[in-house]
Amino acid sequence: MRQNRQWAGRGSADQQAQQHYLVEPRHLAGGGDLRYVTEYLRASGWKDKSKSGRPAVFDSPDKSVRIGYDPFTQPGGWTISGKQTAHQEAWHATFGRQTPVEIVAGVTDALFKERKAHAPNVWEPLQQQGWVTERGQHFTAHSPDGDAFVRFHQSGPGQAHWWAGARNEHGRVWEATFTPTTPMHLVQAFSTALADPQPVMRPLGHVPLSQRIRTTSVSVLPSQLGAWQQARIAAARAATWAGNAFATNKARTPGPGARPYAKSGRMR
Repeated sequence: MRQNRQWAGRGSADQQAQQHYLVEPRHLAGGGDLRYVTEYLRASGWKDKSKSGRPAVFDSPDKSVRIGYDPFTQPGGWTISGKQTAHQEAWHATFGRQTPVEIVAGVTDALFKERKAHAPNVWEPLQQQGWVTERGQHFTAHSPDGDAFVRFHQSGPGQAHWWAGARNEHGRVWEATFTPTTPMHLVQAFSTALADPQPVMRPLGHVPLSQRIRTTSVSVLPSQLGAWQQARIAAARAATWAGNAFATNKARTPGPGARPYAKSGRMR
């Protein structure tokens, strides 16, 4: 069912409104604009290692995480890889090319956020949005429309496998996988973005051909699109600044057992 809506906003009189569509459910909305992810990374200080005609590659400032997008191979798509550190084993996550960028961004944006004190719960965001869970050979959650799933299987100690995907009437649309060592707060960030009931926007000509989606036609001024993009970039810069400030203050704060003016050497 399609509706029409005029977005409120200010712009110059010579701007020509462009037709876009709000698509729901988001898991069937198609890949979207890669810049939704890549511009956030660039604004957050990540190094763009991409070469012309080659896959997109971004390295985190400390070079501990690499994010890539490969449209040239099969199955191609997104890869996020974390190197082994003193507190984290190496990990890897993949997302098919038709995984909506808003869902991928749920994971990549979480890389910049401070972890919450409580243990992550992957299922909670899904259950809050009416996803149905079932126990079988695997523990699985299905979206209300039955077209998306998140699945968990533990084959042994430390071998907790997570994978997810979506399908429409034409077959499988995309898949996502997480190695057992993937930080759980990132898997929860994925499930949160996946279950988000808010529709996502796609321009004319980029809406998947499927009877399983609902679309709302909207007219958008270029200035509005630019403002929304700039707001996301500004959020990235603010999060980066806050993270750097937190790290600096933490480094300056003595530990619980530290003596403020203790000198190195033998104590009497």
